Amino acid sequence: MPVVLIFFAAAYGAVAGLLVPHARYRLSVEPGEPWQSTGPCGHPVTGWLGLPRCGECGEGYGQGALWPVAVTAVAAAALAAAVGPRPELAVWLLAAPVGVLLAEVDRSVRRLPDVLTLPLALALVALLGAAAWTPGAGGSWTGALLGGLALGGGYFVLLLVRPSGMGFGDVKLALGLGCALGWYGWPVVYLGALASLALGSLHGLALLAARRADRRSMIAFGPWMLTGALLGVLAGAAAGL
Repeated sequence: MPVVLIFFAAAYGAVAGLLVPHARYRLSVEPGEPWQSTGPCGHPVTGWLGLPRCGECGEGYGQGALWPVAVTAVAAAALAAAVGPRPELAVWLLAAPVGVLLAEVDRSVRRLPDVLTLPLALALVALLGAAAWTPGAGGSWTGALLGGLALGGGYFVLLLVRPSGMGFGDVKLALGLGCALGWYGWPVVYLGALASLALGSLHGLALLAARRADRRSMIAFGPWMLTGALLGVLAGAAAGL
């Protein structure tokens, strides 16, 4: 695998990660509340991309940029190493910072905003459709569509069975993640889904053991859904090299 491709993917991820914190701050509000429009300093917060710093007084807000930059850079580099110079790599690199943003917002306020989950699903369907027509593609657009329906339907069933354990945001996120996993086939869908459930369950048990949550607590499951999907995509891409 060309080291140059991995290097440029990591550099792209770092730059894209720098754009996440500002949007994370604005989107990290409780359901029903308007997006953040002012910083702690009282000055207006506008736009959606950039560092979490007031443009008027320079005061920082939110949780900083280090974590999103590091995670996005590592994810992008790992995707480049596993996928290689295939057309779907561009799709995964575009989706990576959105996934990091979703994970950060869910971790902050236990919410997966529709303004991110639904466009992500639609964008993956469209972009993977374009990738499927490009020479050298390593997956199936039909598989992506079926994977999205299957994983979204599976999470909808889980919501009906245990509505206190997740929300509709998880179901909507599952539509997009299922498309990404389904691109590489059903085994990858199963792997990504099982990895997400296993990681989320272990996280929940750890919180219970540390007495930082109880059985009625709403736990952010989005980060684990995204992590499991990333692991599935990496495994599916590497197997197809």
